[in-house]
Amino acid sequence: MNVVVTGTGVVLPRAASAGELIEPGPADAPPVEPKDLLGRKGLRYKDRATQLAYCAARAALRDAALVDTGGALAAAPLSVAVVVSSNYGNIDTITRAMDTITRETAAAGSPMDLPNASSNVVASSIAIRFGLRGPNLMLCNGATSGIDALRWGAGLIRAGRVARALVLGVEPDNEAVRAFLGGARTVDGSAAVVLEDAEAAAERGAPALAVLGDAVRGAGLAASLGRLSDAAGERPALWQVPETDDLPGALLDGVPRQDLGARFGLASGALGVLQCAAAVGWFARGGAGPVYASAGGDADDASAGLVLLRPAA
Repeated sequence: MNVVVTGTGVVLPRAASAGELIEPGPADAPPVEPKDLLGRKGLRYKDRATQLAYCAARAALRDAALVDTGGALAAAPLSVAVVVSSNYGNIDTITRAMDTITRETAAAGSPMDLPNASSNVVASSIAIRFGLRGPNLMLCNGATSGIDALRWGAGLIRAGRVARALVLGVEPDNEAVRAFLGGARTVDGSAAVVLEDAEAAAERGAPALAVLGDAVRGAGLAASLGRLSDAAGERPALWQVPETDDLPGALLDGVPRQDLGARFGLASGALGVLQCAAAVGWFARGGAGPVYASAGGDADDASAGLVLLRPAA
């Protein structure tokens, strides 16, 4: 079963579309204001990660023609899964709640913080807001999390659980995240893609923007890339590199590299989904395939890779 990308949503200070991931805006672009994109309704008491995710989810669902301009879902609710990746997501809510408990008591905490302190709050909030009633998953498993989310979304489709999956990566930039990262800045944004069974997409007239090829996961970046090469059967036209300080220069020598983390800030759990959206932008601008997306270096717990293919004309 072929799984294709039928929609993308990008919400970053320097990029508001898949194409702008290839040619981003100025480095001093202001932070995204979710209320300017969505209005204020439904944003109160929501952490920044959830607000940013709302924006990317709506953009991707619209791009895939799964919601109309009024927000009504144009597909069976049970046919759409939600898979979200974020390593730092609601850390601001958790930190605030824990500080209150430490200083006072659990009873002194805000009643609105308790449900928002759950690790799956972003995924569940998206499902509630857009009426998506398929499987709902939240991944927070380090460097490979974004690519793992794409694998889970594709797996749900190939297993026949759903016809399509909204896969989203988000990382916020706030005081709590910076304290946890020793002052480092994240992308402070979100990217989303709609994955869909190719036949289901064709039946409703949704064009394929990219095709998901094989995915791998294991120990070591070189081994991961080797397995991707074996699966693809050809060298990539573009290599989307992982976020690592020790990237070997000899790997895929001569293949153009795209470093989204260096361009937009630490992407962490959002990286794999950003890479998928950027591949769509690459193909739309005439770029060839295959594209290798990779996350996790030799110093990480694991390395993951994904082949992204240009759709047939």
